[in-house]
Amino acid sequence: MRIRTPIDLGAVIRDRRMKLGLDQKTLATQVGVSRQWIVDVEKGKPRAPISLVLRTVEALGINLAADDQGKNKEADRPASGRY
Repeated sequence: MRIRTPIDLGAVIRDRRMKLGLDQKTLATQVGVSRQWIVDVEKGKPRAPISLVLRTVEALGINLAADDQGKNKEADRPASGRY
C-alpha cells in the first residue's frame, strides 16, 4: 500500500494492530503512549511526533520503505552539480 497521507498511515497502523489481535491499550503500553494517542494516530492525526509514529510502526512490525521514482532527479542534485 502506498502511504500518502496521515489517514493512510493511520489505517495501516490500525489494520496491522487488529491483525495482530492487539487492542489499543496494549499497543499504547508497548509503545509508551496513551491509548488516546493511538486513537488519534489511527484517525490520521497530522501532527503526531515522528519518533512516536516510528516506535509504533516498529512495535507492529511494519516495514516502511522509501523509493526514488526518478521524478525530478535534477532537483535532487546539489547546486554545484556534484555529489
